[in-house]
Amino acid sequence: PYHMTKCSDSLRSNQGLLTQSQQRTICAQLGRFKLKLLYKASIHGFTGAAFHQRCDNRSPTVSVGYNNSGFVFGGYTEQPFSQSGQYVNDDQAFLFTFDGENLIKYPVTNSTYAVRMMANSGPYFGETLVLVNGSQAVTYSNPGNYYNFPAAQMHGNDLNMTECEVYEVEVLYFLVLYRKRKELIEYIKSYKPTVSSVTQPRVLLIGPVGAGKSSFFNSVSSVFRGHVTSQAISGSSSTSLTTQFRSYSVKDGREGKPLPIILCDTMGLEETKGAGLDIDDLSSILNGHLPERYQFNPSAPLHPEAHGYRTSPGLKDKIHCVAYVIDASKVSIMSTGLEEKLDAIRRKVNLMGIPQLVLLTKVDEACPLVKEDVRNVYKSGYIKDVVQEVGSRLGVPLSCVVPVKNYSEELELDMNCDILLLSAVLQMFRFVDDYFDELSDRMSSIQTTEQNEVKKQLYQPE
Repeated sequence: PYHMTKCSDSLRSNQGLLTQSQQRTICAQLGRFKLKLLYKASIHGFTGAAFHQRCDNRSPTVSVGYNNSGFVFGGYTEQPFSQSGQYVNDDQAFLFTFDGENLIKYPVTNSTYAVRMMANSGPYFGETLVLVNGSQAVTYSNPGNYYNFPAAQMHGNDLNMTECEVYEVEVLYFLVLYRKRKELIEYIKSYKPTVSSVTQPRVLLIGPVGAGKSSFFNSVSSVFRGHVTSQAISGSSSTSLTTQFRSYSVKDGREGKPLPIILCDTMGLEETKGAGLDIDDLSSILNGHLPERYQFNPSAPLHPEAHGYRTSPGLKDKIHCVAYVIDASKVSIMSTGLEEKLDAIRRKVNLMGIPQLVLLTKVDEACPLVKEDVRNVYKSGYIKDVVQEVGSRLGVPLSCVVPVKNYSEELELDMNCDILLLSAVLQMFRFVDDYFDELSDRMSSIQTTEQNEVKKQLYQPE
């Protein structure tokens, strides 16, 4: 799915002038969709030809004008632009201006003449408001029969334009995105392991200090809570903020049922000896011996005599999948000591037959293209290079490396981030299924061998 495009700031010159707050305000008016910049006059030209080349046959659209007086104004239409010269009926069209971050809306009053398709002009709203009029950096304004608005409120009577932009309203994309998110949530809520004795598979999160282990749990929990939350301690520190072994159960909403997964958080890995997670503790964790809230002691691994030690853990207590949490922005500077620790862990996990995957976090910090739009994670050549490098360093196939973006500074959820997080959980379930299938095959093989031995003894000639 990757497109071989190196990460750069090239798209930044095409960023619109509308603030994120203004975009959200317009999208809220339209039903919470997203805007995609099609045309920017200062780059593509203050001409009708440039406008039509970029915007014809695209819809719905939001056209925006800017002037030296600081006014931000324009219009919305659900009809695709063309150069026919004809009027087009649109009863959903409206003009607007911003008063600070507040949108003032002027609905069309005669929808038959809502939009006119003029070849030598930019967006043309019913002989009432024209942006880039006559291929000039000017606005035509004549409130009247088709739209009514106070000119002073709309644009301050300053008709000289400093910029004109046209955005496409990505309606279909967000409907698809919404359905995809809903499908993933429903699948996760209804998932059942193939082994009846385990209702909540346990996934162990392992990674360097600050890579985002605790943040991953918080982010997944946020998706199901419907708002950004922070149950597990997370943040930036040179030493691990997680000092205890914790098993987190994600709930479907604040008072909802626990979901069929438990995310186990460990102390962060550190390259120096006697610091961070002790590899000798790993076997106890994987085998289910470690008690909840066990206080890690890097200088002394867990002993069977310790309080709470599980002497006879069941299958439900063991780890069924291991997820390495790796910071995408630090893969290239991973120290030799840390890489050796990860390799030792990987070998130990392999010997136990536990499937492993990699959660590649902070992809937005690693690539400006992804920071601009999380959807670009599968278009970024730079992120593809990071995926290949982390796969090589950790010795896992590329298909086992899953990019995610945790919630850190955000106050609101984003569907693109949600889908990456939910897809990671889905991949964990697939790996868990592989673990149980392999376990079942081994048990069947053992039973067959035992049965053959019994048959040999029964039918052995005297």
